[in-house]
Amino acid sequence: MGIIEKMRLDGKKGFVTGGARGIGKCTATAFAEAGADLAIVDLDLETAEQTAKEIAEATGRKVFAVRCDVTKEEDVQAMVDRVAEELGGLDFCHANAGICINAAAEEMTYAQWLKNIDVNLNSMFLTDTIAGRYMLAHGGGSIINTASMSGHIVNVPQPQCAYNASKAAVIMLTKSLAVEWAKKNVRVNSISPGYIGTDLTLNSPSLQPLIEKWNGMAPMGRLGKPEELGSICVYLAGDTSTFTTGSDIVVDGAFTCF
Repeated sequence: MGIIEKMRLDGKKGFVTGGARGIGKCTATAFAEAGADLAIVDLDLETAEQTAKEIAEATGRKVFAVRCDVTKEEDVQAMVDRVAEELGGLDFCHANAGICINAAAEEMTYAQWLKNIDVNLNSMFLTDTIAGRYMLAHGGGSIINTASMSGHIVNVPQPQCAYNASKAAVIMLTKSLAVEWAKKNVRVNSISPGYIGTDLTLNSPSLQPLIEKWNGMAPMGRLGKPEELGSICVYLAGDTSTFTTGSDIVVDGAFTCF
């Protein structure tokens, strides 16, 4: 079997949290294009169902939507159980759900801090460990977490200490789980995107004024495209990355190189 065939995900089954739009939608599309069946997991069920329909029609794969609040243990457990039952197994997952609250530290409320940590970090722990338990009991699997270049640098000019801290913690959670499960055939890796031109970013009134500044600071002079993350995630989900675990793959157009 050649390398291209090995890169395919035929027969693989998985899910993407925060999969209804943005980065999650693009990686879900890439997984299906590579041959996987999967669930689009999101709090917004209506949009998730539309995304699932679009991907299924375009790829011919089994794709369905599941509503889940990833900060609630019972929701995540029910979601993993349903995905594994409907697909007949669970080989990979992309824990991608996240938020960003930009507020100066001296003005940030504790409630804002807690919400950022809850959605970005605590939900990763729940998703990773609940999916991980299934994989540990069924022969293994691959877990992919969405971290951020913000886990490596302090972004400017927007103040986002809670987001930065949560994403740095995601990277260390990823490494910790990878070491714990390295001999048990469950791999855990993260991706750290730079500024990505998702619909949310491009259409956000608060972020639009920052895009020109970000591009001016970027070595490539532009935002990344959501689909530019797809190939990395397909690699991590598949069988050509069996010696890759505990890695954080930065996809930022060299933004963090200086």
